[in-house]
Amino acid sequence: MQLDLTGHHLEITPALRSYASKKFERISRHFESVLDVHCVLTVEKLRHKAEATLTVRGNKIHAEAIEDHMYASIDALADKLDRAVKKHKEKSADHHPEEVLKARSG
Repeated sequence: MQLDLTGHHLEITPALRSYASKKFERISRHFESVLDVHCVLTVEKLRHKAEATLTVRGNKIHAEAIEDHMYASIDALADKLDRAVKKHKEKSADHHPEEVLKARSG
């Protein structure tokens, strides 16, 4: 998984980069075919916004979170992406056992 971290009106410190990469590793543990993550961290007055787009096989998943602190917004973003990835994984999973498919075809 390749992480592209960008700051808008914000300098990405090594601590912030390592925190974000640690949070996004959790997503790759749940779903192995995450190709890359593009994350943008933005500060506008008192709003700290984190948004990310995950590229998975055949789809893109986008989420954003706005909090009072940047670390809290990264946490909320990771939670939203985790739920979205689990939902995508359940949708793409084959729910039919092989025996049922063989019985139907022949």
